[in-house]
Amino acid sequence: MGQALAGAFLKAGHPTTVWNRTASKADQLVADGARLAPTVGDALEAGSLALVCVTDYQAVHKLLGASDVALEGTTLINLTSGDSAQAREAAQWAERRGARYLDGAIMAIPSAIGTAEAVILHSGPQSDFEAYKPALDALGTVTYLGADHGLASLYDVAGLAMMWSVLNAWLQGTALLRTAGVDAATYAPFARQIAAGVAEWLPGYAEQIDSGSFPAEVSALETDARAMAHLIEESEAVGVNAELPKLIKAMADRSIAAGHGGEQYPVLIEEFGKPRND
Repeated sequence: MGQALAGAFLKAGHPTTVWNRTASKADQLVADGARLAPTVGDALEAGSLALVCVTDYQAVHKLLGASDVALEGTTLINLTSGDSAQAREAAQWAERRGARYLDGAIMAIPSAIGTAEAVILHSGPQSDFEAYKPALDALGTVTYLGADHGLASLYDVAGLAMMWSVLNAWLQGTALLRTAGVDAATYAPFARQIAAGVAEWLPGYAEQIDSGSFPAEVSALETDARAMAHLIEESEAVGVNAELPKLIKAMADRSIAAGHGGEQYPVLIEEFGKPRND
């Protein structure tokens, strides 16, 4: 990923200094015009903007926390994957050392970097983001989320929750249809249509969640629960794993038991918003 980020800056014409623990990994970047820094400290001294993208936050602290590494006057953008608490702590740590700090999350694979398909999230002081947005635009579709340094990490995992949930739902349906000889390629267009239709519900459902009112404009949760039971029964009848629909119905059943059966599906936010103790 680091090679892809540096390569995008070079392609956009930005002078770029690179450093990697394995210097040979930068050979192609150097051939393309990058300057290879012999040390991390030397790389930071090359300019006012520094991007770091390594294994984890522990590696960030190890690399940048050495006594011979000066962060004073640097705007540090950390695109390392981690959680929101780590992001907020890293911001405080960097600021104590005299750096400006933006945390970020890359919602793309390396080959997409430098294209509009690469969504890169940033959180922290807006003035710092705006100051370097013209350069950051070389990386893809850059998005500013807010002053809270933890927002990029939270959006990252929220996006992963959406991704895995959609894929798991599709796999559940694919497994069901395979028992009748329908292959995945045949089912995929129908599944895509359903997913797109459900996505259209999100703005209206969001209004219900934000207002805390869940009138059953389409169907009541207790009606949905009956359909969930049918999905479980069908899965078990044809020999397909029913763990996923059972989990969904268990959450619905708890909400119904709490008196929300006559409300609309987004009322389940109350179940998602509290931890399980068992």
